Amino acid sequence: MVTVGVLDVALVIPLSSPAGLFGPSAELCGQLAAEEINRHGGLLGRELRLRIVDGGQAPGRVAAEVDSLVSRGSVQAVVGWHISAVRRQVAPRTVGRVPYIYTSLYEGSERTPGVFLTGETPAQQVLPAMRWMASELGIRSWCVVGADYVWPRASAAAARLYATQCGVEIRDEVFVPLGTEEFGPVLRRVERSRAQGVLMFLVGSDAARFNREFTQMRLDDLCVRLSPLMDENMLMATGSANARELYSAAGYFKSLTTASSLDFQRMYVRRFGLDAPVLNSPGESCYEGVLLLSRLMERARSLDVRSVCNSAQAVGYDGPRGSVSLQGNHLRQRVYIARADGLEFDVLDELREAAN
Repeated sequence: MVTVGVLDVALVIPLSSPAGLFGPSAELCGQLAAEEINRHGGLLGRELRLRIVDGGQAPGRVAAEVDSLVSRGSVQAVVGWHISAVRRQVAPRTVGRVPYIYTSLYEGSERTPGVFLTGETPAQQVLPAMRWMASELGIRSWCVVGADYVWPRASAAAARLYATQCGVEIRDEVFVPLGTEEFGPVLRRVERSRAQGVLMFLVGSDAARFNREFTQMRLDDLCVRLSPLMDENMLMATGSANARELYSAAGYFKSLTTASSLDFQRMYVRRFGLDAPVLNSPGESCYEGVLLLSRLMERARSLDVRSVCNSAQAVGYDGPRGSVSLQGNHLRQRVYIARADGLEFDVLDELREAAN
């Protein structure tokens, strides 16, 4: 099928900052989705083209760049993985103008019109994982360590509420700036808390640095670690020797053996080769986001944000995460818990989402 014209989409992904670890795979996964859509005639009969924006910059700078692209008519939609501090600045610039697909796990409760979310929330990850850890491993006390911005702080607040439901306790909470270089004081507080587990809300290279220092202090002899954001890139940066009893919860792992996941892996390797950036949840989420955008616009048969919102509830599809659908403006999906095994994740179980 021949396409007529071009439909440009801003792909906002971190190419810098501690989250920059995710950038290469996020860009390739977004490209893979765009190429697949274009092979089938494009989006609304137009070639889908991605324009990369560095979502690792300061939130205000990212928002200004997106605003400029939208105002000039240079992009007709926004998709991407970036931290919540960036989303909170970008979302007001897109209202009533273009659809915005936010693909990162996040703290929940985003209701900005025209914003659609494919990522996991604490109700899908943190509470079910805490219940699983209590039931399967007997972990009943936690120390929270997070970056000092909205996602970690809001997720920690949710964890405090969940603790009573799980019959566990949060003994301490520590928040540090993004880009923290030395975790000694934090780790001493973890040790003093005598918690059985550390609930990590750290990003990218910060989490890898924390994990290495955690092992240097032999804290892996004392407690487990659980993170909603611990992908294969972060695991490689952590090192297998520093990943003992390290757990993660997510909607996608490279090691998932579902038919949908295996098909996605084959497609990625066939297109980019065995030496391509490793597949991971943040990267795959960008494929998911571009795919969701195409389904939304195809259902609405329009670029108009109001038309997209009005038809969104009818949208569902099969992708790398299996069969998914929109409920409100959030993607409903399966979420799994996994344990680090060398530089891979061993997927242990599917988690049941908490009732809202």
